[in-house]
Parts: sequence; structure tokens; C-alpha cells
Amino acid sequence: MSGSATETFRSARDLLLERRGDLARARREFAWPRPGHFNWALDHFDVAAREHPERLALWIVDTDADTDTDTRVTYGELADRSGQVANWLHAQGVRRGDRVLVMLGNQVELWETLLAATKLGAVIVPATTQLTESGIADRIHRGGIAHVVANAADTPSFSAVAGHWTRISVGQVAGWLSYADSQHAGLDFAPDGETRSDDPLLLYFTSGTTSRPKLVEHTHLSYPVGHLTTMYWVGIRPGDVHLNVSSPGWAKHAYSSVFAPWNAQATVLVVNQESFDAAALLQRVERCGADTLCAPPTVWRMLLQADPGRWDVTVREAVAAGEPLNPEIIDRVREAWGVTVRDGYGQTETTIQVGNVPGQEVRPGSMGLPLPGYTVLLEDPATGERGEQGEICLDLDDSPVGLMSGYRDSEERTVEVTRDRRYHTGDVASRDADGYVYYIGRTDDVFKSSDYRISPFELESVLLEHESVAEAAVVPSPDPLRLAVPKAYVTVAAGAEPTAQLARSILAHAGTRLAPYQRVRRLEFAELPKTLSGKIRRVELRSHEEEREGTPEEPRRDGEYWESDFPEIQE
Repeated sequence: MSGSATETFRSARDLLLERRGDLARARREFAWPRPGHFNWALDHFDVAAREHPERLALWIVDTDADTDTDTRVTYGELADRSGQVANWLHAQGVRRGDRVLVMLGNQVELWETLLAATKLGAVIVPATTQLTESGIADRIHRGGIAHVVANAADTPSFSAVAGHWTRISVGQVAGWLSYADSQHAGLDFAPDGETRSDDPLLLYFTSGTTSRPKLVEHTHLSYPVGHLTTMYWVGIRPGDVHLNVSSPGWAKHAYSSVFAPWNAQATVLVVNQESFDAAALLQRVERCGADTLCAPPTVWRMLLQADPGRWDVTVREAVAAGEPLNPEIIDRVREAWGVTVRDGYGQTETTIQVGNVPGQEVRPGSMGLPLPGYTVLLEDPATGERGEQGEICLDLDDSPVGLMSGYRDSEERTVEVTRDRRYHTGDVASRDADGYVYYIGRTDDVFKSSDYRISPFELESVLLEHESVAEAAVVPSPDPLRLAVPKAYVTVAAGAEPTAQLARSILAHAGTRLAPYQRVRRLEFAELPKTLSGKIRRVELRSHEEEREGTPEEPRRDGEYWESDFPEIQE
């Protein structure tokens, strides 16, 4: 069965590699591989390791003020070591179906543990090292955690969490098993049975931008195989060096630091920094010869402030995901490197569904076209009527492999988002005559002003074109005449001062580039609230505004300015 599963997976993977640059043909010819039994670590990674044992699988660069420390691990070394860790974990009581919370940084032990747990058939529950004690307790209790793997420095955060769960520490800690002891286990790993493709593999706690984190379950099929679309979108080729700027614990890390590059048999490059330094990152992109680069729009904006044209990079493909990509970023990176940053759209619940792929025309503001294996529909959230604008939905009659198996903490929620043979993303978009999809916002982010529908993303894109704006988030602010008006929360770029003069300049800039009904009427300088995964919490900003009356007599907050403060720029 292993050989058959490997061949089925490889055949689909190779088709996408061969159809690079021809999305229309890839969509016609691609079919999701659906082996009945599949264990990605055994049936793909270990096979790749036997084929190219000396090929670099993982390259970690730890930076400090003076020197870099490079750690390089080959496919052969990682296959052997993960088998050894799997044997040791099994000896500590880890069994098929057990839930293992993994709270590690970008370090070799993380990838060893992910592969080892996959080989065992255990369920991996990724967790960010930024979790608070209450967040850890929530994950252990709601996640039904049986085992924990964490760094020694983070173990104190677990001290108050009760329960019978195995404690494994990377580093010596009293009362915890030492991960280093795994070095004494046998190298030859033999699974205790076959892994069914629909067995659970990953359980993600989403970032919770609008509610308590949900428990998203993925299988041995949905993420390892589903991320063939992510590999295709990024344009990763065998032997590439792929850099992804992401922290462990979130789906984005699995997307681009595990499955997509290793599906292509490429090298995962990681640059660890104590605090983010855009110039220092660009130095490593140049030194390490990264071929492909994936980063969220926030990071791209920071790279632009570091003048990326100063570095002689070899990046062939550049992509952004996590939040919509503003056209201003695309233009400036193209000027600096001659490379087009391509947007893509996916969720924790799915793999990449829509994207701009290599060789495809990139249209300003568009997320691209539906990717192979996905039928994307736009439907009215209230009526279900299909049209050229509406909620992004996936046609479940096509059974897209890259879709989660469900929310493990809420059967009702699972039923709700998969009603009417559709998977409802909760995101609203429009589509042009050629099928290009344009993001509008979350169903709860779009708002009305004077009976006009306002897309925050459109306004934010214009604001980001101003040289002194680093980040912006637009929400409705109460207004007695228009019901609500667009208000921008703005974080200024390095070197800029949040003054009344700058507020006037930004409001005037937006006013000349937006339709009258879209005008940003209010502005407040602030650091934007974000989730642990870095997404802007617009729901928090909206709540700040909902508390207000919106009358002209209402006192201004510190750093807040209204268009009426500058009569010369009003209509």
C-alpha cells in the first residue's frame, strides 16, 4: 500500500510541477490524489530522503549582532532522526490518535517532532510560544492533550495546568522528560499499522479575530496532500531554497515551512531574529541565495522601509498571504527586484484556494484565480444566490481534499459552515469577467455609509500608498447623518511623526483617490491591535467606535483628527 500511495501522490505532484505557468491546463488535468491509506512522513518524506539523502531539507540561521550560526540538516539525516524520535516517543507512551501539543520555536526539534508524530499517527496540536498560561490551559483542556513537547524556558507556563499529560522538555527541567534522551533510541522505525488517509493529523486553534479560538481538524490527506496547491501557487521547484517568514503554532507555518516546500523536495530556510530587523533579514536572503520567499503583507511593508533594492537577491518567486496584499507593495518590490509579489488566499480551514501563480497576469488588487482542485463560488450570504460578488464558497460536490474535516469543538459550527453543499469561508469578494477574484472583506467587516457598501480593504490600500503610513485599518465610526463614516486607525512609518499636519496630509491623499462616498472622514494614530498570529483585530477597533455618539461636539481622543478639523480639504 505504501508504494501505491507514494506513486499516487507523486503523480499528482509531478503534474503540477510540469504545468507551472499554465494554470488553465493544470486546472483541467489535475485531480486530487485520494489514497485510502497515506502517511506523508513515511510515504513521501522518507522516500524523498532515500532518493536524495544528501539534499538539504532544513537550513536554520540564528542571528545575533556579530555572527550567524547556521544549522543544516539533510533529508537523510532528518528521516533517520525523526524515526529515532518516533521510537522514543512511543516508549514514553505516545500512541496512534493521541493529541500532542508542540510548543517549540523555529528549531530542529520542531521539525523532528512533527515528522515523528506523523509517523506514529499521533495528532499534532501546534502552539505558539507566545501563549499565556490561560491560553495553554485552554488548549490542554479543550484539546484533550495527552502529551506536551516544549522548550525548558517555557515550561513554567505549564506549572499551574492540572491533568495527566506527559511532560517532555527540550532542555533539562525537573519533573519533565528530557527530549535529549531520544538520542539513545533505535534508528529503525516500524509503524504499528497503516495510517488511514482520513485519520486526524493536525488540530489547530485558530487565532480568534472575532471569537474564541476554534479547533480546526485536518487529516493525513487534507494538509499534506492539500498543500500541493500551495506548492503550485508559490512556484517551488525541487532543490529550491524556500524562505518563509512565519512563527510556529499557526497554519501559515505548516503551509510554507513544512508541506509546500517538502512536497517539492526543496529546502526550508528559516531566519531566526531576536527582534525583527528588515535589513538583517534581507542580508540573509542575499547570503543564503533564497529562490522563493513568502511573507505576510506586514513584513513586506517593513522590508520596503529598508530599501530592498540595496541587496543583490536571487529571489525568483515572491508571494504574500495571511491578509490581502495591497497593490502599492507589488509596485515597489517590482521596482526594487524586478519580481512581482503574488497574492494568495487560504484559511486555517483550507489550503490555498485562490492565487496568482507564476507566469500568470497579476491584476492590481486581485487575489488571482481559483487553483487546481477548487471550485470557487461567490454567493449572497443571505439568499445563497450566485453572482459576481458575494461570500467566497467552495463547492463540496467536488470534495476538495484541502478542506478541514471539521471543527472538533462544535459540530453545530461545522454544519453551519458546510450547509447547502458549500463550505462558507465568511469572506466576501467580487469577480471580474475573466474570473479574477478581488477581496472585499470579512462578512462582518464590510459596512454601510449613507447606504453605500464600504470595503475596508479598498480604503486601506489607498492609505498605504502614503509614504508615512506603515499600517492602516478602516472601521465604521458612528455619524448622526450618514449612520457611519469610514475611520482609519494608522500606524506611522519609521521617521514620521503623528502630528495634525500629517493627519491632514493623509486625509487629503485619500480624498483625492477615493470616491466621495468612500472618503476617510476620521483618522486616529495608534498601534494596531493584533492577534498572536499577527492579524489585525478590526473587531476591537470597531468596538472602540461603537461606544461613541459620533456628534461634532464629541471630544477627540489623543491622536485623533476629523476631516472637519481641516476645512480646506473638505468637499
